[in-house]
Amino acid sequence: MTASDGELRRDALTGEWVTIVGARQDRPHLPDGPCPFCVGGLEAPEPYTVRAFPNRWPPLTGGAALDDATGLDRTPARGAAEIVLYTPDHDASFASLGVAAAHGVVDLWAERTAALLARLDVAYVLVLENRGREVGATIDHPHGQIYGFPFVPPVPAREAARSAEQGCVICGELGRERTDPARVVHDADGWLGWVPFAAGWPFGLLVAPLEHVPGLPELSDEGRVGLAGALVDVLGRYDRLFGRPVPYMLWVHQQPGVIDAHLHVHVAPTWRAASVTRYVAAAELGSGTLFNPVVPEDAAARLRQA
Repeated sequence: MTASDGELRRDALTGEWVTIVGARQDRPHLPDGPCPFCVGGLEAPEPYTVRAFPNRWPPLTGGAALDDATGLDRTPARGAAEIVLYTPDHDASFASLGVAAAHGVVDLWAERTAALLARLDVAYVLVLENRGREVGATIDHPHGQIYGFPFVPPVPAREAARSAEQGCVICGELGRERTDPARVVHDADGWLGWVPFAAGWPFGLLVAPLEHVPGLPELSDEGRVGLAGALVDVLGRYDRLFGRPVPYMLWVHQQPGVIDAHLHVHVAPTWRAASVTRYVAAAELGSGTLFNPVVPEDAAARLRQA
């Protein structure tokens, strides 16, 4: 096992793990040939509705469980990385799927979450989407990814620690936002979507179920339909607001089976105005403090109007 194959290295200053994957430098970038995700393509040789399969250039690879990984400075990057195809329609987006088709994607997310967590080398499952070339999507076909980490990454770990200390933070936020809905964008079918009070990203959103549910596998069918509808709604608002496809990052924080955890979705568009990229620069990366040029209440009002 070499760093090219995938290796976790601990940052001595922060104590956090960094994944070194030299092999990903050779992955295709915006291929000119036929789309590999369309039916008949390299990754979808047969007709499909939704589809998940292993990433050919994974940042995390399968293997044995990590033994006492927290005591090591370097270790093979065990885990998993999968691609999720939302639809065979190359020109679609998650927002354009409609609730029924998006429900199928949510079902697949839940199924793969449970399957990956059953592996000894996976301790945390992150569902994510990078939409648009501005955020590094190398293929335009609508798709997302699922990463299975051999440890709980620092961001969801910090969120969980706060909830363990003071009670469920998401439950508290849901109550506050529904009492004073100035930042609420979506409230339907058991799901709330809102611009956080301290949003770090312009037009960024949190989406969460009103019911305290730890992860995607525990969602009832009704809850999965509600999540599908919430995402179709809020993601569609971005394109309507700016009149064109908006690049965004989306990730799902969940810990199935952990009673203190509360499933929620982060959405971070990378524009602060139409086609004006919001860059995260040295002051923010160096300090760990985001500077948001768009007032959250104003962002919510504009999204409601879209």
